[in-house]
Amino acid sequence: MAQAIDPITLQVINGALQTIAEEMGHVLYRMSFSSIIRESQDLGAGLFDTDFNTLCESESTPLHIGSLPGYLAGIQETLQDGEWNDGDLVIHNHPYHGSSHSPDIAVVVPVFHQGVLVGYSANTAHHLDIGAATPGLIIDIPDVFAEGMLFAGTKLYDRGKRNEAMWNFIGRNSRAARQLQDDLDAQIASARLGAKRFAELMDRYGRQMVLDATQQLMDYTERVLRQRIAAIPDGEYRAEGFLDDDGRNRDVRLPIKVCVRVTGDDIEIDLTGSSKQVETAFNVPFEGSTKVACFCAIRSLLLDAVTSDVKVPSNQGSFRPVKVTAPKGSIYNPIYPAAAEARFAQINRVIDLIYKALAPVLPNDIIAGSSASLSFCSYAGIRPSGDYWVFLEVNEGSYGGRPRSDGPDCIDSLMANTRNNPIEDLAMHLPMICDRYELRDDVMPGAGRSRGGIGVVKAQRVLTDAFITHENERHFDVPWGIFGGDPGQVGKVDIYNVARPDDINHMPAKFSGMRVAAGDVHVFYAPCGGGYGDPLERPAAKVLDDVLDGFCTVEHARLAYGVVVDLVAETVDEAATKALRERMRGAPRAKAPTAATTALPRPAQAPASRSRETPAPSIQPSANGASPPDRRPTPAVAPPRPALPSVASGNGGSLSEALRGLRDAYGNAWSFEIIKHSTNGGTIEVVGQLRANGATVRETAVAVAAQSGSLGELLERTANDSLCKCVETLMRNGR
Repeated sequence: MAQAIDPITLQVINGALQTIAEEMGHVLYRMSFSSIIRESQDLGAGLFDTDFNTLCESESTPLHIGSLPGYLAGIQETLQDGEWNDGDLVIHNHPYHGSSHSPDIAVVVPVFHQGVLVGYSANTAHHLDIGAATPGLIIDIPDVFAEGMLFAGTKLYDRGKRNEAMWNFIGRNSRAARQLQDDLDAQIASARLGAKRFAELMDRYGRQMVLDATQQLMDYTERVLRQRIAAIPDGEYRAEGFLDDDGRNRDVRLPIKVCVRVTGDDIEIDLTGSSKQVETAFNVPFEGSTKVACFCAIRSLLLDAVTSDVKVPSNQGSFRPVKVTAPKGSIYNPIYPAAAEARFAQINRVIDLIYKALAPVLPNDIIAGSSASLSFCSYAGIRPSGDYWVFLEVNEGSYGGRPRSDGPDCIDSLMANTRNNPIEDLAMHLPMICDRYELRDDVMPGAGRSRGGIGVVKAQRVLTDAFITHENERHFDVPWGIFGGDPGQVGKVDIYNVARPDDINHMPAKFSGMRVAAGDVHVFYAPCGGGYGDPLERPAAKVLDDVLDGFCTVEHARLAYGVVVDLVAETVDEAATKALRERMRGAPRAKAPTAATTALPRPAQAPASRSRETPAPSIQPSANGASPPDRRPTPAVAPPRPALPSVASGNGGSLSEALRGLRDAYGNAWSFEIIKHSTNGGTIEVVGQLRANGATVRETAVAVAAQSGSLGELLERTANDSLCKCVETLMRNGR
C-alpha cells in the first residue's frame, strides 16, 4: 500500500522532478544544431513511470510533452526483441503507433534502479528532414510511406552498444543528415541525463517513496482539475468552423465540429461530424496529436499557471478527467495508411473552437478567436557542392482579445509555443535574406473592449533557386469576435520576385514543393485576432495609444470605437468622443471597415452565419464542402438537435421560421452572437446581437429552468429565443 508523504517532502520531490525535466530540455536545445530545435525549441522532455504516466515535463511545446505517453504505448506494441534491457535506447516516430507526427522523433531510455525497471526518460524533437517526398515538410503525398523514415520501437542502442548499420542508414536517407544525427545525439544526451537524475533521486529518498510521491502528485493534479470541471454546468457546448482545403483539392472546405460534453467532474471533447480523412497528409494522428490538443485546451483553461490560485504540478493527472472522441476515418482519426504529417493547423483550430464552445459558461476565462493556425514553412535548395540546405521556420500568429487585456501581437498561439529564429542567424548560414519582419498594417485586428492581436508580416527572399513547402491555414474562416467584439482578419500568402515587385502571385494557404527562382520573395501575413467585448467600452486612452503606435488609424478609431483623435495634438477630443459614442449606442451599428487605406489585395472574407449552439459568429461549410466560384465558403446554419424542441419567440414564431426568414431576406450576410449572459438561481438572461445588411439589433431573453434539462440546454434555448426576438425587431423595422 502506498505511503502518505508529508507535504514538505512531497514538494521537495515535486521540485526535483520538475528540475530534472527542465534540465533535460535545456541540454536538448543547447546541444542541438538545427535552428528548429536550437532556436525555436520545438521539443519536449520528461520522466514517465512504467504505466507510461507523465511524472514531469519541460516547459516547452505542449504538443511534444503531451504526446510522449502515446509514444511509449506505441513502443510497447512494437519494441524490438520485446523487452527492455539496461543500456537500451529506442527511437520511435510512427504516426500509427502513438507519435505526434513522423518528423517528431522520440528518444526513450529505460530507467533501472538497482536492477528494477522503474520508468522511462524520454524526449521528442522536430527534425529538419527525414527523407520524405519533399524537403523538410510534406503535404500533398499519397500515403504514410511517403513521409520518410518510419521507426517503430527501434533500438538504436542495444545493451549500451550502438547499432551502426541503423546509424548509417539514418545518415544516408536524409537531405540534412549531419544535422539529423547531431540533433539525435543531443536527444540521446538529454534522455540519458534524465535517467541518471531519476535514479539519483531514488538513491536519495528511496525508490518506493519517490514512486509513492509521484502517485500523490498525479492524484492531486487530477483532484484540482476535477473540481474546476465540476464548477461548469452540465451540458453540451458546441462550436463549428472549417479548414481551407487539404492542400490538393482547392475550394473544398473541411468542416470542424466540436462538442464539449460536461458531466459532473468529467469532460469529453467530441469531434464527431468533422471532415472525413483526406487524401493528402493533412490528417491528424489520434493518439499523438488529437488527444493531446484537447488535453492542452482544458488544462490551459482550467489550470492556467498565471490565473490559478494554486500551483498545480504538470503531470498525467491533468489528462485523466478528459475523454476525447473522434470517429475512425475522420481527419482527426485517420485509418492506416493515410498520410498524417501536416497536422498542426487542424488541432490548433480545435482548441480555438473548444474555447468558443465554452464561452457562455466561462466568459471570464476564454478569449476571442485567435489566428489558431500555424505557418510552418520549409525552404530548401542545393549548394554548389551538391548538398542540400534545409531551413524550417515557424511564423508567429496572434491571440484574440482577452477578458482583461488585448490579444498579444505577433506570437505563437494556443498549442504552439516555439520561439522565432533570429534573422541574423538566417543570413549567416543560409542563402536567404529577411526583407520584412513587422506587424501587419494592411488590416486592423478585431475591435473590442479588448482588441484582437495583430498578426506578423514576414518576407523571406531566397538568393538561389529553391523549393518551398508551406503548411498554413485560415485564409477564409475569420477569427471570431466574442461578447460584442468584431471579427479579426484572415491571413494571406504572396510570392513575387524582387525584380518585379508588382507582379504578385496570391497563393493558397498551403502548398508543397513549389520551385522558386533566385530573388523570389515569400511573404506571409498572419491572421489577426477577434475582439472581446463592445468596442464602445474600450477606454479612449487605449485607442489613442494604438493610434500613436501605428496599430490603429484615425478613421478606424472613429468608426469602430467612437473615439475622435486629434492627431496633431496627439489627444482625444473628449466632448466629440462622448457625443459620438452616445449616437453610436443609440443607433444600429454597422461593422467598421477593418482594412487600412493602403490595404493590399487579399482573399475575400465570407460573412458570418450563426451556428445555433455557439455564442459567437461561426462561418460554416456547405453540405458537401464545396464553395461557389468566388472562392468563398457557403455558410449554412446547423440544424437543431432533435432532442431540443423549437424555441418560440415572443410572438409565437419558431426558431426555424426565424432562420428561414433571415435567409430569405439576407441570404448568408448575417451573424448572431451572445453579448452578455447571467444566471441567478434557476433563471438565465441572455442579451443577443444580430447583424444584417449593416444594421445591428440587440434583444434580451429570459428563461427559468425546468426540473429536467441542464443549465447548458437552458442557455441554448434562451439564446435561440433572443435570436427570434432580434429577427422580429429587424423585420419590423424594415431593415
